[in-house]
Amino acid sequence: MDRRHVISIVLNAHLPFVRHPELSNPSEEQWFFEALSETYLPLLEVFDRLDADRVPFRVGIALSPTLCHLLQDELLVQRYLDYTSRQIEFGLEEIERTEDSPPLQALAKLFYDKAVDRRICFTERYKGNILHVFNHYQKKGRIELLTTAATHAFLPFYGFCPEALQAQIEVAITSYRLNFGRYPQGFWLPELGWSPALETYLRAYNFGYTVVDTHGLVFGEPRAAKGSFYPVKTPSGVLILARDYYAAEDIMARDTGFSHDPCYRDTYRDVGYELPPKLVKPFLGSNGGRTRTGYKYWASGGEDMEKQIYDPRIASARVQEQVRAFLDARISRLRAAGEYMKETAISLCAYDADTFGRFWHEGSQFLEALFREGSRREEIQFMNPAEYLYKQAAFSFQTVIPEFSSTGTNGYAEMWLDASNDWMYRHMVRSLERMTELAERFPDESGLKERVLNQAAREVLLAQTSDWPKLLYKQEDSEYARCQIESCLRNFTTIYEALGSNYISTEWLTSLERRHNIFPTINYRVFRRKK
Repeated sequence: MDRRHVISIVLNAHLPFVRHPELSNPSEEQWFFEALSETYLPLLEVFDRLDADRVPFRVGIALSPTLCHLLQDELLVQRYLDYTSRQIEFGLEEIERTEDSPPLQALAKLFYDKAVDRRICFTERYKGNILHVFNHYQKKGRIELLTTAATHAFLPFYGFCPEALQAQIEVAITSYRLNFGRYPQGFWLPELGWSPALETYLRAYNFGYTVVDTHGLVFGEPRAAKGSFYPVKTPSGVLILARDYYAAEDIMARDTGFSHDPCYRDTYRDVGYELPPKLVKPFLGSNGGRTRTGYKYWASGGEDMEKQIYDPRIASARVQEQVRAFLDARISRLRAAGEYMKETAISLCAYDADTFGRFWHEGSQFLEALFREGSRREEIQFMNPAEYLYKQAAFSFQTVIPEFSSTGTNGYAEMWLDASNDWMYRHMVRSLERMTELAERFPDESGLKERVLNQAAREVLLAQTSDWPKLLYKQEDSEYARCQIESCLRNFTTIYEALGSNYISTEWLTSLERRHNIFPTINYRVFRRKK
């Protein structure tokens, strides 16, 4: 392997399971619509352009099983098309409304054109199923698709319950194989939550590698001699890569990160919150609350700069500057690290996929410019994680057990366990004990009882989603997050008690199956104890 500097871009694409067929226009489903329009479709369009121009790009993408299900759900796909129709109709009204302000009208036309293009792209070019497109680029060797826990649970908290971990992993593997026809090589730890107890399970399920946060590797036992710039292996042979802390800070740091540049579009200031209600009626949620329209005319500004109209040309020029600065910083650090090792150092740049689109409008432009600029620099080589690991000598990996770590506040677990959310865990532990009891008590059921047990398994898995305690901690959509946890736990308890009394309402069960229809092939026996 040559001594060029290796950069590996890895994106975590995940959304929690949010689906409400019982409501006409639930505002929380807009998370999915926005992610599809502003992150996933722009990302695929970047891949299309780079591939057409024969620019050598490599990206690792962890697609969560919940997101994969949402992307294929007929109800949500139809609601997404309805959402884009509303955006297009609203855009025509905005173009007319802003005719007295040419700069605003130019932006309205730009956003309208993008809404039209995204709808055509989704329905005609991608035939309504973007998972096929991701798989297409994986088969071409351009991207590598990783899997993650079934419902993106914070896994370190479930080390006490082997059945919970095996269910999260087995269901994820089944989902991946159904969607992509192969076995995943890499496992993305939700929230990069690592504890030494997870090593056994990753090895047992034949995962080749995973990723931890920087301090998890640097403070490992023993300490990694090559820092975070070279992989290590656990005693059982699982390879561990570390996130490049400074690459994350360059993009995301609150005061200095590229994504917070004042010339970029303000993510949160949307005309849906500013215009009179009668003008944004199609974007009022089922509870009457306002939601985002996607028409955002203002730059982020800053403490020393008043809000000003967003200028895409200025933003594009800034992207080019930042790409060069980003690559220069990676090269500088890799060059310095390379002086202390014979092997080729790697900078693993790991981010949430929504960073490059939904939460940073110019993010997809940044990625495209990054690969184009990188292709012109001979000292840079982009690689997917598995591709890089395959080219390393097996004897070069130091044996290290990483330290407990995550990407949460202060790097450990307080985001998922503090006064705002600790109440849920006693109920979670009890439900897991009961789910294992059910799987042991009813090992060979079929018909209605099997349906009931499968639904019980779904409810327990959905209750473990890491997004809900995180929202409670951050005090964002707290009421909805609490409702989601309580609803799943209540559904499971109802099933458990019904099985105890040997009676279940088929009408209630059918309704629940239609609402929580995730993992259609789930087998409740994943919660059985391993012999």
